[in-house]
Amino acid sequence: MVLTTLPVGSAGVPRSDSGRLLEGWSGTIWLRWLLWALCAHLQLGGAPEPELLTIAVVLPQNNTSYPWVWQRVGPAVRLAQDTINKEPWLLSGHHLTHVFGNCEDELGTCSESIAPLVAVDLKFSNDPNVFVGPGCVYTAAPVARFTGHWKVPMLTAGAPAYGFSLRSASYPLLTRTGPSHRKLGEYVTSIHQLFDWTRRALFIYNDEKTDDRPCYFTVEGLYQEVPKFGNLTVFDIPFKESAAIDYNFLIQEIRRKGRSEYRNAS
Repeated sequence: MVLTTLPVGSAGVPRSDSGRLLEGWSGTIWLRWLLWALCAHLQLGGAPEPELLTIAVVLPQNNTSYPWVWQRVGPAVRLAQDTINKEPWLLSGHHLTHVFGNCEDELGTCSESIAPLVAVDLKFSNDPNVFVGPGCVYTAAPVARFTGHWKVPMLTAGAPAYGFSLRSASYPLLTRTGPSHRKLGEYVTSIHQLFDWTRRALFIYNDEKTDDRPCYFTVEGLYQEVPKFGNLTVFDIPFKESAAIDYNFLIQEIRRKGRSEYRNAS
């Protein structure tokens, strides 16, 4: 007589092959339900939505006499935005977008009255994380004051005037990526030190007092920095190229006052 030992369950009751099959089938169902629950959890709770980062751009739109006109800067902004959004290792967990505001007036020049209004509109309609521009001196100043008050950083390739170099309460979050006239003044001062030019310096420059006054602000950097070297005496002579120029007067002034002469005009 042959005795067959059946598998014994947890209660000591012998199990048949059909019992083992039923137990295996129940385990499979349980595993499937577990996987379904995990998938549902991932779909409902899911991966977190990427955080939106908004760039507010305030620049002249069409006047290509400005190096920072939107026609030049816009493609770079879009290229950077697309690259960051496509590459998961760049600003992971964030999605970039941009909004644009035109600070030109009807004549195509940067407007110090339009630029801050555009910045305010962009702030309250889009709540951007960073401002790019303006670049012109008279438009960058009020916008930089607003962004400092809003605790929003401002990035610009312009705003070269000497006053922006002074880290004051007016421009606490302004970052400039372009050249500055203060650095130009420091460079000229180093030339005076190198050659021991210690007596006089004369600055002659065109100042139309229109648009962004580029010659005036360029000379300002020299005018502020050069006198810091020794006991140097500095003279300045502004004139207008659009008006009749008294060249005899300018030559006599150069002869009388100048030892080192710097000219800034077209």
